[in-house]
Amino acid sequence: MVREQAGRVLGANLRALRARAGLSLSGLARASGIAKGTLSQLESGAGNPTIETVFSLSNALGVPVSSLLTEREDPDVLLVRSAGLEVLSSNAVDLRMLRRMDLTDTVVELYDQRVRPGEVQHSAGHPGREHVVVTSGRLRVGPPEAPYELGPGDYVCFPAAAPHVYETVGGPVLSVLMLEYPAAAHPVPPVASCAVPAPRQNAHPVPGTGA
Repeated sequence: MVREQAGRVLGANLRALRARAGLSLSGLARASGIAKGTLSQLESGAGNPTIETVFSLSNALGVPVSSLLTEREDPDVLLVRSAGLEVLSSNAVDLRMLRRMDLTDTVVELYDQRVRPGEVQHSAGHPGREHVVVTSGRLRVGPPEAPYELGPGDYVCFPAAAPHVYETVGGPVLSVLMLEYPAAAHPVPPVASCAVPAPRQNAHPVPGTGA
């Protein structure tokens, strides 16, 4: 039931975002590198996307991943049970989206991230920055040529536009992943800082977007 509901949400969001971008199925297939038949299945709610598929669609449409995976709502109190969430899997990583937050000029997505041993997760890069906190196990994450090694309680932030990897050191890893995107979903240059930007003089919270 959870998977079926998640598939319907993804299908509805994908159709709406493709229409907003003025793309046909063939056009989105060319832009994302995903077969037209696969896109048709996803839009019907019958597909089973991988992490790579969702990020390819995110990049092709110029939107955060959460725009594809979540229904837009912002209750005063939000309680999320991890056991009831759809799992987005790849060869080494399982992701469960816990929350999307629309800030003044930034979109933040919060994930429960579990990394399995024996495989390396490769990402070609995507907009924004990644923030990772390891809660259990040891994890190598970051640039393929010089990844950072994190243990329990360690944190790293790095620009996500450049290629990066996730790999366990020994057994499985439990971690929290936060993706931070500009609201316009433009790629962040690889030299971007992870420092929190100073608030602008005229910046005010947008009503109803949550924090």
